[in-house]
Amino acid sequence: MKKIPIRQITATRQEQSNVGRFSIRDLRTILNGKRLVHDLHKHDFYFILAIETGTGMHEIDFVPYEVHNNTVFILRPGQVHQLHLEADCTGYLFEFDQLFYQQKNVNEEQRWKNLFGRNYCEVEKNRFKKLHSYLSIIFEEYTAKQKGYHDAIKACLDLFFIEYARQSSNSKQVLPNINNYMQERYEDLLMLLDEKIAEIKSAPQYAALLNLSVYQLNTITKASVGKTTADLINEQIILEAKRYLLASHNQIKDIAWHLGYEDVSYFIRFFKKHTGQSPDAFRKNFK
Repeated sequence: MKKIPIRQITATRQEQSNVGRFSIRDLRTILNGKRLVHDLHKHDFYFILAIETGTGMHEIDFVPYEVHNNTVFILRPGQVHQLHLEADCTGYLFEFDQLFYQQKNVNEEQRWKNLFGRNYCEVEKNRFKKLHSYLSIIFEEYTAKQKGYHDAIKACLDLFFIEYARQSSNSKQVLPNINNYMQERYEDLLMLLDEKIAEIKSAPQYAALLNLSVYQLNTITKASVGKTTADLINEQIILEAKRYLLASHNQIKDIAWHLGYEDVSYFIRFFKKHTGQSPDAFRKNFK
């Protein structure tokens, strides 16, 4: 089965083997006076785009976002996106893998979990300058590569993500009136869904993986986003199906098999029930 195109970070062998992969580029250098058009693809790394000025379109997992001044986009590995930037955009694009940037304590790990699902953030101009200043330092460190530059970059990443977490908002964000434990379990469920949706499609199995009852897990998901665990499972299946329908030329039967459906007709009925159109119609209409 042909897979969705996966892009990788350009890094030296030493960086890949010893400390993980990291790259940061100035958008003016990337664009070089020309429009940028990237069709649907995904990454095996974290992708952060900080737009200081400029316009364009960024579609992440089939949700379109307008690119304009003082916007930040964060993608986790596996998300499908397409990106169009006008030639006059300024800012930074940086990428890294989990080996390069690892959380050192419980607080950092929790903050990192909180960023999941927050793909887009529009920042007030003066506060964007603070985020941009951290990226400027990171760019200088990465370019000069003086002794200890990896540590300096990671320290600035800590500051960048602390500030981003303060400012970002997203419709999928956990509601503020639930406690930390419920928030953690909800975020753990999202990660499990992303990793295991092709093999696990039942609420009881996800509840067991989280050492919860189905009732407890449903209480958490309803408090977080007003949906049952089954609703979130179905949404993840449809999302994964859309990723493959639009980012590859695989046949419907192959996509169904990849998602764990041996009966392709059942998969087609399931997709149509939740989207209002067949997989083939969705692919044709979207393009």
